[in-house]
Amino acid sequence: MFKVLITDPLSPQGTEILRRADDVQIVEKTDLSTEELLREIEDADALLVRSQTQVTPEVIRAAKRLKVIARAGVGVDNIDVHAATGRGIIVINAPDGNTISTAEHTFAMLIALARNIPQAYRSLLRGEWDRKRFVGVELRDKTLGIIGLGRIGAEVAKRAKAFHMEVIAYDPYLTRNRAEKIGIRQATLDEVIQTSDFITVHTPLTRETRHLLDRQAFARMKPGVRILNCARGGIIDEEALLEAIQTGKVAGAAIDVFETEPPGDHPLLQLPQVIATPHLGASTREAQEHVAVDVCVEVLHILRGEPFKNAVNLPSIPPELQEKLRPYQSLAENLGRFALQAAQGALDSVTVTYSGELTDFDTSPLTRTILKGALSTYLSDVNDVNATLLAKERGIRVTEQKVSDLRGFTNLITVEVVTDRQRRTVAGTLLNGLGARIVNIDGYPVDVLPRGHLLLIQHRDQPGAIGRVGTLLGKHDINIATMQVGRRDVGGQAIMMLSVDKPVPPAVRQSLAQLGDIETVKEIDL
Repeated sequence: MFKVLITDPLSPQGTEILRRADDVQIVEKTDLSTEELLREIEDADALLVRSQTQVTPEVIRAAKRLKVIARAGVGVDNIDVHAATGRGIIVINAPDGNTISTAEHTFAMLIALARNIPQAYRSLLRGEWDRKRFVGVELRDKTLGIIGLGRIGAEVAKRAKAFHMEVIAYDPYLTRNRAEKIGIRQATLDEVIQTSDFITVHTPLTRETRHLLDRQAFARMKPGVRILNCARGGIIDEEALLEAIQTGKVAGAAIDVFETEPPGDHPLLQLPQVIATPHLGASTREAQEHVAVDVCVEVLHILRGEPFKNAVNLPSIPPELQEKLRPYQSLAENLGRFALQAAQGALDSVTVTYSGELTDFDTSPLTRTILKGALSTYLSDVNDVNATLLAKERGIRVTEQKVSDLRGFTNLITVEVVTDRQRRTVAGTLLNGLGARIVNIDGYPVDVLPRGHLLLIQHRDQPGAIGRVGTLLGKHDINIATMQVGRRDVGGQAIMMLSVDKPVPPAVRQSLAQLGDIETVKEIDL
């Protein structure tokens, strides 16, 4: 049974998915103190939160079995992703569930800002009828500048075009082709800042985007520009915005998020040019249901070892690429395990070379899997999430390359490890109808099934060497399932690759190493 701990209120539509799972035990406890959370997290397999629970390094260290932390929403500001990654814990969110709700809220704020709707309503409640004071502006033919054209930014752009606005957008990952497909103009950040009548931000809050709109940015804007932030507090420097409104440079602002929430007696809220809402971008019934359902489905996939999406600390793999790479996953991990178990000394570098049909794909997921297999020889709790980080922390260089040399195979993965003592290589392929095979070890051609208990023996190619190995193993009741011999020259260096039915004790390996013409004996467990 998997224990799933839910510490913030979630939509019942999401939790019902977990309740129907016969391999899940749900524990719902909200408003936990830090001490209570530390106790509950200790034996949890999954943690589901929204924005209230703070998942700190202390909480992550207390978790003994945690496999996934799920945020029912877009941001993960309340989760220490780096600490989770170091422990090999997957962090996921629900980036799609609240896209429409946030885009609609942004556009509602845009219209309200242009037509002074909240201010006029408050005036009417006071018994006033002051039509002249609340003259607004049309959206038609105005330039909307969007900073950050992800899912939400793109949906805002579609709505703005329906109102006949000219839309320009800046995003470091926006291509001209995608901009043309949406029907907007790709622009630089400076162009958006200097030419827009309305500017809306839709980026995550990072070190690079914090105070992206600061005093210098406001100084370059058109007089009378209007600003919107329904993304993350902190993207806009609130003090700089306050000054820009007070000086008349900015005609108004619509704010759904603040640097500190709740904002309390914030000076921006005292200005008549500002309209604000209490972080309502994703606050619709539909959005709450969608994000809860999305994360609960993905949590089940992760706990059951099935393909999943939306990992924050693991690059997203499109379903079609997952389908292409899935047959190679086991081979890749075993090649990494084989290479490092065959080597002696401290690992310095890993080079992975892909040939054949694999050169057409993004093979970085396979490289992570190879690295996981290699590091698991000496480290515990290594997985696809933390393998790259663990290698980096230990100064291990990882290189991925693609070549056209097939060596007679439709696909080929070659792993080279370099230690402070030696260099070892192993290559594997998938044979049609036969599955995974190791086909080369240190330049020696072989045909080995990569699984079970293996013995890698380096020896001189002399008569009787193979017989002596078989006799000694038989004497110790160790049955040889298969044997492969690889050599380059008659009478020169050669290798034996044996598959045996059970582990070979150290004493037996030592006896093998003492046989005539035997140079090294390595046991490899796959």
